[in-house]
Amino acid sequence: MRTLVLDDLFSGRHFDREIIILCIRWYLRFKLSFRDLVEMMEERGLPMAHTTIMRWVRRYIPEFERRWQRFAIPAGQSWRVDETYIKVRGEWVYLYRAVDRYGQTVDFRLSRRRDVAAAKAFLNKAIKRQGSAPRTITLD
Repeated sequence: MRTLVLDDLFSGRHFDREIIILCIRWYLRFKLSFRDLVEMMEERGLPMAHTTIMRWVRRYIPEFERRWQRFAIPAGQSWRVDETYIKVRGEWVYLYRAVDRYGQTVDFRLSRRRDVAAAKAFLNKAIKRQGSAPRTITLD
């Protein structure tokens, strides 16, 4: 598969790639809405529609994730796994979460059920995402 260079990735766009990257970065980092970003860009003399930023996010985030993945720090060989019951959008669900010894989240999963199948699905997802199983898993 051919890797796109930045010029190819942003060719044909009305706005400069720096503006596109900035909007996406702010959207992800500061949990701003598309309309918040529109307002911020208008303050800088760059009028645009919120749907423009929405399209950028949908178009570029998968590519950015793919490129950033090589810089991801793998989780340690010791995980601590916990489950808890939390309310999400008015509905009670189970949150399964694994952290490494440095407190960095390895992975998480929300599930309506608390059973062996849900726990196995969570662990399989975490292991697949990390590429290998940890040496030890500590449960509370």
